Amino acid sequence: MVSAQLTHLRHVDLAVPDHDRQLAFYTDVWGLTRTADDSGVAFLAAEGSPEQYVVRLRRAEEKRLDLVAFGVATRVDVDTLAGRLAGDGVVLVSEPGALSTPGGGYGFRFFDVDGRTVEVSAEVAPRRHRRIEAREPVPVRLSHVVFNAPDIARTRAWYERYLGFRLTDTVRSPRDGDLMHFLRINPQHHSVAFSGGPHTSLHHASFELRGVDEYLRASGRAIRAGAPKLWGPGRHLAGDNAFTYFLDPHGNTLEYTTAMEEVDEDTWHPHVYDASRAEVTDQWGTSNPWDEQVAKESLNDPDRGCFVAPPL
Repeated sequence: MVSAQLTHLRHVDLAVPDHDRQLAFYTDVWGLTRTADDSGVAFLAAEGSPEQYVVRLRRAEEKRLDLVAFGVATRVDVDTLAGRLAGDGVVLVSEPGALSTPGGGYGFRFFDVDGRTVEVSAEVAPRRHRRIEAREPVPVRLSHVVFNAPDIARTRAWYERYLGFRLTDTVRSPRDGDLMHFLRINPQHHSVAFSGGPHTSLHHASFELRGVDEYLRASGRAIRAGAPKLWGPGRHLAGDNAFTYFLDPHGNTLEYTTAMEEVDEDTWHPHVYDASRAEVTDQWGTSNPWDEQVAKESLNDPDRGCFVAPPL
């Protein structure tokens, strides 16, 4: 277990070729707020979150995941974690130092076991945010991110060993074995999850709404705007959260969610859920079935921006 504990998920950063189209989708359809720009980079905040931004969109020739970012409590924690990772042979992208992104702060970047770039930071100035009102269909915050990984046991072990994540639940197929691991760094059921797939890629990024009514209103707005609906509405068993999945203009899967389960660290024991049971994927029974087309879209394109990391 690491001595410097991650506290929460901050943001997910995407590179896209059609920046203007993607930006219009995330602001006009998805409900995020554009707060800053910097040479082809747009920073998008969730109105209910103190994070300076929850999505960063960068103009690029090729679609890719740039990075995922987490917070720690202090700059001492940043230095402690960076020293431990470097000492264990983890490849650092940047040494600890001042951040030039909105809100500043102190942080560093490194490659995880699958080659994703991860940023850890502290002392980022909070953004002035507001309470989301009843019936207001805009995201409160970035809830979680899910990644595809060729070997989810290996990826899970790396995140537990180096970043202090704890296993919350697993979804398993009687035929194919473990399909998804849900990992937490705070009482929320999961901040990240890893889904088995043939390549490294973003599976989906999830955005929390105020409640079920707001979640349904947001889902309806996206449907009326013509956003391709992939799966939902429904309610998962692992996490007990509502879900509707959509595709953004570049084929990344996004989720609207609400009512994520919170875990009691003193009493929680990980479950293993049988994916062949319909109520595991959708307790309500309201969503379209999880089929080959949904699975194919969730695999996303191989992320060629990822560095090939050494084995665990």
